[in-house]
Amino acid sequence: MKKIKIAAFFASFLGVLLFLAGCGQQKTKTVKIGVVGTQDQQIWESAAKTAKKKYNINLKITTFTDYNQPNRALADHDIDLNAFQSYNYQTAWNQKNHTSIVAIGKTYFQPLGLYSKKIKKLADLKKGATIAIPNDAANETRALVLLQRAGLIKLDTKGLATPKDIVQNKLHLKFSTLDAAQTPRALTSVDASVINGNYASAAKISLKSAIYREHLKNGGQYINVVSALKKDRHNKTYQEVVKAYQTAQTKKNIQKLYKGNTIPAW
Repeated sequence: MKKIKIAAFFASFLGVLLFLAGCGQQKTKTVKIGVVGTQDQQIWESAAKTAKKKYNINLKITTFTDYNQPNRALADHDIDLNAFQSYNYQTAWNQKNHTSIVAIGKTYFQPLGLYSKKIKKLADLKKGATIAIPNDAANETRALVLLQRAGLIKLDTKGLATPKDIVQNKLHLKFSTLDAAQTPRALTSVDASVINGNYASAAKISLKSAIYREHLKNGGQYINVVSALKKDRHNKTYQEVVKAYQTAQTKKNIQKLYKGNTIPAW
């Protein structure tokens, strides 16, 4: 009888251990997120530590090289979230690709700037000058709106814009459309280049050197976000990933890695 009781006790104890182990496994959540560029990778690696410590989330980071890849990966369920795009880029992508990708949290604002190695101010631009602009629909539109705000051109469109939508171009400016990642390199071959903040920072180009730039007060649609598929917009775990990112430490990392080219937006 005594042996039976002991055996029963150990069986019960083992059952409790297995139950607790099972619970521990259930509490650990894995989330795959896609980012663009090494600076964002480092910022998210820091956020991943917070996600693990505070929310028991194992955040796996995939770093892409250009803007075309993260939304495709998200739509194909290769990743759960991405964090690289602005509101306007996301809208343009959804329209063009018939996807349902939504923002679930803000990250930062990276002012778009017009830079040059040949001139010091807008007034120095000569007739027939060539300006490089990003070739994806959202950033091409954003670049042209920037040039319109600078008084260099006038557009006739309320939606996405291309150089074909320019109705006034007093300087007869020419435009070279390139992948956004190539716009910093174009500075040696064009008169000026419109460069996204992350690529400017990666090329060690200071926002202070821009001859014209965006400001947050009129750039709300250009705030970058964490994005998910629409069906996952209320996912609690994904919201915890956003919270793990939106910390004082992340603000410090943004300042350190982007050296003033990027402004936290939450």
